[in-house]
Amino acid sequence: MPHLGGGGAERVVVTLLQHLDRSRFEPHLALVEAAGPYLKEVPADVPIHDLKAKRVRHAFPGIIRLSWKLRPHAIHSTLCEMNMATVLLRPFLPPGVRLLIREGSSPSAQNVYAKKHPLVWKWLYRWLYPRADKIICVGDFVADDLADNFRVPRRKLVRIYNPVDIELGRKLANATGNPYEGNGPHLVAAGRLSKEKGFDVLLEAMPQVCSALPDARLTILGEGEFEPDLLAQRERLGLKEVVRLVGFQHNPYPYLKHADLLVLPSRFEGMPVVVIEVLAVGTRVVASDCPGAVREILRDCPIARLVQPSDPGALAQTVVSFLNSTRRELQPDKRLDAYLSRFEVKARVRDYEEIFDA
Repeated sequence: MPHLGGGGAERVVVTLLQHLDRSRFEPHLALVEAAGPYLKEVPADVPIHDLKAKRVRHAFPGIIRLSWKLRPHAIHSTLCEMNMATVLLRPFLPPGVRLLIREGSSPSAQNVYAKKHPLVWKWLYRWLYPRADKIICVGDFVADDLADNFRVPRRKLVRIYNPVDIELGRKLANATGNPYEGNGPHLVAAGRLSKEKGFDVLLEAMPQVCSALPDARLTILGEGEFEPDLLAQRERLGLKEVVRLVGFQHNPYPYLKHADLLVLPSRFEGMPVVVIEVLAVGTRVVASDCPGAVREILRDCPIARLVQPSDPGALAQTVVSFLNSTRRELQPDKRLDAYLSRFEVKARVRDYEEIFDA
């Protein structure tokens, strides 16, 4: 991985390292730069190889040297730039090593919203991804996108939902008290502060939410390059007393548990781990019906609503309507547990183990 910043892909890698069967696997972690808040959660028995580079391309020599030193059975990478680098270096890696890459979001949506040269990226996806042995997709939407729009052979695509340690999340949710003050309702949003996460759409919706619910408050968890823009937008909208940005939280679960609603306003997504984490502690969700696996994972959820993406008015209306509906405290029940079982950590890690051991 590039690093262990506070994103969903990083969270998944750490979860895998924590749960892989040590009687079958000897995991190593290579980082372009050994930095990020999740470093401290890497198990003590996992060697961390710091390639000491600032950019992925600067790590190419280090990746090659480390691969020949370890001679691994399989190399697993995630995030598109890292995936492409790993496949590009294949001719220089030890013979027989399996390359397993994980695609965590819709490449088509990334090309529209996040890439400066979409035609170049489309060509890179088409040229490089089919050269991997397997592409692990976080949802059927992602697999369909790669097959239909980037000519990746279906036989190389496998869907594995992100593993979530539901019981640990519920335990951590009770580790501290309620982090909110005032009557609320309290909204929470979480994720990397970047354009694709749509937090600017949520801020645009907040004046309308506050018009209907004057005591409503929003807390945003996360850090990223979009933070100055969000702070300026908060000032422009006069929301300084309504919206707070609290940065990355090593234990976000008390914020998730004690909120009245999680809002996911993304422009595009993969399979957002935070949605499963918040449902595990019984908190309701309003999510953007954006490109990605959001609809796929929430369509059967008893306490979630989908809303048209990039529409502040529709988002505000859905939030207010949901909060004005039954306000009873929602605790995990058998119906919700059955829904969450698709993402249970042991089962999904076993899926990864089968791919690693093939």
